[in-house]
Order: sequence, then C-alpha cells, then structure tokens
Amino acid sequence: MKKVKLYDTTLRDGAQREGISFSLEDKLKITQILDNLRIDYLEGGWPGSNPKDELFFQAVHKLKLKNITVVAFSATRYKDRKCENDPNLLALLRARTRTVCIFGKSWDMQVIHALKTGLAENLKMISESVKFLKAKGKEVIYDAEHFFDGYRANKKYALATLKAAVDAGADNLTLCDTNGGTLPHQIAEIIREVKEVFFPNFPITPAFAKAS
Repeated sequence: MKKVKLYDTTLRDGAQREGISFSLEDKLKITQILDNLRIDYLEGGWPGSNPKDELFFQAVHKLKLKNITVVAFSATRYKDRKCENDPNLLALLRARTRTVCIFGKSWDMQVIHALKTGLAENLKMISESVKFLKAKGKEVIYDAEHFFDGYRANKKYALATLKAAVDAGADNLTLCDTNGGTLPHQIAEIIREVKEVFFPNFPITPAFAKAS
C-alpha cells in the first residue's frame, strides 16, 4: 500500500494571508499540534528573511517532536554568487533542520525579468544550490516556482530546470502553480506528462495557490 505524506505550509505560506501574524509562541504551539496529528512535514518558515523565523528555528529543536519533520525554506543562491557566501543558504544551515526546501525559477520570463539574469545562470543557481545542501547532508525538496506557466511558455526550459535539480541530487520535485491560474485538467495533463515521460520514478508533488 502506498503511503501519502502530508506537507503542511501553515507557518510560512499560511502566514502570508492578510491579517495573519503568528507570534513565536503561536508557531511553536501549532508545530506541537501538527506533530500530535502525525503530519509528516512542516514548513517552519524562511530563516534569514526575518528575526521571528530565526528564533523559531532556534526554539523548535527544544520541542519533543515525535512525528513531524520541520523544514527550513529559502531560495536558491543569488545570481553570480558562490553558495558558500550566500546569506539564504547559510541561514538554512543555521536552522539545523534535516530537511530543507528551496525554490527556483521555472519560467524563462521570470528568470529574465524578475531575477534579471540569464537562463544558463539560473540553471547553475539551481544545480549548485542543491549540490551545496546535499553536501551538507540535507534532504532537499526543490520547489519549481511558476512551473505550469513556465511549462506552457517554454516547455524545454521548464524541464531543464527540473533536470538541473534532479541531477544535483534533489530528493523531491514540487511543481508549483504559483499564480493559481492553471485549470485542473491542464495541471493533470502536465503532471502526467512530466511524471510518465520525463521523470517516471522520481517523487513529484503538486503545489497550488489561489488565484486572486
């Protein structure tokens, strides 16, 4: 029988909603509750992005958790920077979690206009970041941001970003519908093609956002 693993993003993605601001105490209480519910993974926050998340990762290790794996979230290294000097990746190491999740760009338009870098450099950012974290003994979940938009716009490049992560040692691919605008039948078709044709034996997870 296959086991379904649950990955909860309440403490990071859920905290981005208007009117929600978890205190450190809130975050620790929620962690304990979700552990009692036997949730498999909990994305605890983005260390390095704000002091509260830094404090959370210092405090969460003091909890006696039995079931849940707390995950530290961040981005790939910054363009034209070495991983060893990247503040985001160094903050992940300071969080001292067994599992980390990093996101990278899948959509060529986002690479050019948001990151303001080249397509080849983005592939290096993904690959080198994953390799760096794997060398530190981490389980690495790779979030392919804007994947479905990127796949429709430039299928070849979107798949190249996934290959960069997999070849570097990523343990899981998360395909993100970041804008929340992809229809259910389109998501099913794309996941089926990615899974069956390109990555038949690799763990792939979809992630959905609500379109505003």
